[in-house]
Amino acid sequence: MTKANLITLFETSGSALAIIYALLIASNTGNELLGFSLLLISAGLFALWGWLDKRWAFLSLQAFYALSAIIGILRWG
Repeated sequence: MTKANLITLFETSGSALAIIYALLIASNTGNELLGFSLLLISAGLFALWGWLDKRWAFLSLQAFYALSAIIGILRWG
């Protein structure tokens, strides 16, 4: 798989998971643990994208999102 294909894969799958995470949290239906787990996975995918594309500020932002996800998992788990 080429670098461009990997970037596209990480970008699209990370975006899809982030959308689902946001919907789960906003729905207030008791799916917070799943939502924050998806946020953590999404942050990992976006971090891989940032690393491959050398977008260091974007990569560091994903560390914050991952930390937020871990806090959410611990809080709601």
